[in-house]
Amino acid sequence: MPMTTTYAALLRGINVGGKKKLPMAELRQLMDGLGHGDVRTHLQSGQAIFTTAHGDEESLAAELTQAIEKQFGFPVDVIVRDHAYLAAIAAACPFPAADLEPKQLHVTYFSTPVDADRFAEIDRDTYLPEAFRLGDRALYLYAPDGLGRSKLAEHLAKPRINKGLIATTRNWNTVSKLVDLTATPV
Repeated sequence: MPMTTTYAALLRGINVGGKKKLPMAELRQLMDGLGHGDVRTHLQSGQAIFTTAHGDEESLAAELTQAIEKQFGFPVDVIVRDHAYLAAIAAACPFPAADLEPKQLHVTYFSTPVDADRFAEIDRDTYLPEAFRLGDRALYLYAPDGLGRSKLAEHLAKPRINKGLIATTRNWNTVSKLVDLTATPV
């Protein structure tokens, strides 16, 4: 019998500003229909937890991306990650997460590995005290005044920096919650 793995699907840019409305109940039904088990959602901003014994992160993301577009009529970028990866990202945080407010710390998950060359144009001193560090297919962002006021986050989101990537950002509360939710199946 194949081993079941618990994953989180991170959907980019749904239910934000009235665009790309994707009700979580309908997302759960869609994922159930794809044969995934223990499907749960977290918040309205696009996190789904599920178990499956087939596929890998890339094939599961592609399957869900295609199913969402077919069902809802618009494209949604999806990144799928397992519990081990999510826990490792949280544990490797280079900033003192326990000492910061959750709104000050964010993780941008990338679809593929990135290297420092992609961010070479950024003069980091210009944005202090804001700062970022790279991790495994992730970027940690410290924004003391929150993401909405962050000039560094605005620069990091530029299309030329993210060209060829799927990138989706979560605040530290969500990062931590995804670790908890993927730890054990329902």
